[in-house]
Amino acid sequence: MVKNSKRKSSDDSGAIVSDNDSHLGSNSASTKTTAPALRSVNEEEVETADNLQLEDPYEDIYEEEEDDDSYEDVYESSGDEDDEYMEAMNEGDITAAAAAAAATKGPKLPPPININDGEVQPAQIKTWNPFMGNTTGEQLEMDETAYKMHHALTPEWPSLTLDIVPDAHLGENRTRFPHTVTIVVGTQADKKSKNKLSVLRMSDLCRIPGSGTEKTEKELDDEMLGDAWKHEDDDDSDSSSSDEEEEEEELDPVLENYSFPHSGGGINRVRVCPHNSSVVGVWGENGVVSLYDIGGAIDMLDRSSLSANARKNDGSQAMNKEVRKMRKDPFFVYSGHSTEGYAIDWSRVTPGRLATADCDGNIHIWNATHPVTPNDIVAKYGNKSQSSPWSNSSFTVEPMYAAHGDNLDNPSVEDLQWSPTEATVLASAECGGYVRIYDIRCPGKAMISNKIHSGGADVNVISWNKLVGNLLATGGDDGSFSVFDLRNFQTADASIPPKPLARFHSHRTPITSLEWHPTDESMIAVSDDNGTYVYDLSIEEDDPDHNNNAEEAAVEGVIPPQLLFVHSGSEMTKEVHWHPQIPSCIATTSLSGFNVFIPSNL
Repeated sequence: MVKNSKRKSSDDSGAIVSDNDSHLGSNSASTKTTAPALRSVNEEEVETADNLQLEDPYEDIYEEEEDDDSYEDVYESSGDEDDEYMEAMNEGDITAAAAAAAATKGPKLPPPININDGEVQPAQIKTWNPFMGNTTGEQLEMDETAYKMHHALTPEWPSLTLDIVPDAHLGENRTRFPHTVTIVVGTQADKKSKNKLSVLRMSDLCRIPGSGTEKTEKELDDEMLGDAWKHEDDDDSDSSSSDEEEEEEELDPVLENYSFPHSGGGINRVRVCPHNSSVVGVWGENGVVSLYDIGGAIDMLDRSSLSANARKNDGSQAMNKEVRKMRKDPFFVYSGHSTEGYAIDWSRVTPGRLATADCDGNIHIWNATHPVTPNDIVAKYGNKSQSSPWSNSSFTVEPMYAAHGDNLDNPSVEDLQWSPTEATVLASAECGGYVRIYDIRCPGKAMISNKIHSGGADVNVISWNKLVGNLLATGGDDGSFSVFDLRNFQTADASIPPKPLARFHSHRTPITSLEWHPTDESMIAVSDDNGTYVYDLSIEEDDPDHNNNAEEAAVEGVIPPQLLFVHSGSEMTKEVHWHPQIPSCIATTSLSGFNVFIPSNL
């Protein structure tokens, strides 16, 4: 007899489950089991042989979509809304893009990204202008690829001035690394007693590793003909060049110095005599001009130099060279000026001729009383290396010019330059915008006098082109520098300033120094408070009307096409000079120290 019972299952599907009790026989048994799909999920499931629990490996892949929209509905609904969304994103309308994304019936479009979200705002990219200075206060990083050689030195005290001492043993037109550079500098110490004139010898100045060099004939052939091409002397040339590069990279710069005390306080300007590099003229802030004999210091540096060039080229001579008598005090002191000054220059035509000028507008002319050049000294006095011909009677000084009546309010003479071709002609740069040309055969008056700056801006510096004698460059306190042709410098009307061949207004700070290249007649180095700049005046603008556009030329900060190179990072650059024996080598001084470098594009 079978007893039947029915109960309502707690399964969510509402299925009726029947439990059947049956007689057990020895030969057969019948059992009814509930389908797993109908079993309540709340009941504890025990895996048995009759109830195996298996996982569907494709359950996640074929999970049913909750959205009831058909494929056709999705396809049709993702058209216009998508276009509206993309159009709004392209136009930058975040609000419209968000509305279009919300109205989409199909798959969710990505929410628009608001560039204003978050703390970090996108930085605006700006082109760096060297004439604008470092207005952001950020520290500039040097691009080593812009230099063939670069070395910097931070001294104990800053220097307003430097000059290069030519080397008598290493030769002219030196292009092989490492280089040796000797400079003479004057300090601006906090106390007068600490000031000194220093001779610095920087040797083993190597090129920057990996700096670009001009390609050789073999390298050009390799580029044209490919790797299959091979010179017969490839092995030797490669090995020799690699040895030289390794030798250059292994050398460390060497600095040697010798100092002379300067009791007259800070040093305003120093100049080395071009006919005898042992004689140095010094303008002091106490109004005294002193002449030093640094020949003994040069001899000491020659003997102790560790430069690889000195050892290879002239090492034996330097080691066996007798040292001249060392004299620390100046051999000639002149206190005839009424006040301090900055203008001082040696003539390159007449040996031993010097011009000095002060801030009261007085110009004095110096002449040597005995031979100046080393050969002439040896010819007269013999080869007496232990004695020096220089004494307090070696020069005579004559006051030649006083302040002019048209500039009595501010008559200061800021700079002097002797003519590179005329023994008696020199030019002066004065406050008030004046440039004057003198001939010392006519004392007391200027041959030509012009106010080149109509606004009255001071003329700080001038430079006479040594290769083209009729070109004179001037640098003003208003940040402009000009190039004049002296053949057209005198005008019929004195009230009309002469028209320059070129004038640049890009600099925003006063021009502190300028100098023509010693071997390239069109190249000039210019410095202002922000840096050092190299111009090639032979470069012409593609637009012929550009150079005649006065409005554009008067705009500060415009980068002219003639600008070839910019050296920045120094604080308040004061003076710049080309090295006369190392092509395109530049030395600068600033409040932050000295720099010696060779641009890669010169």
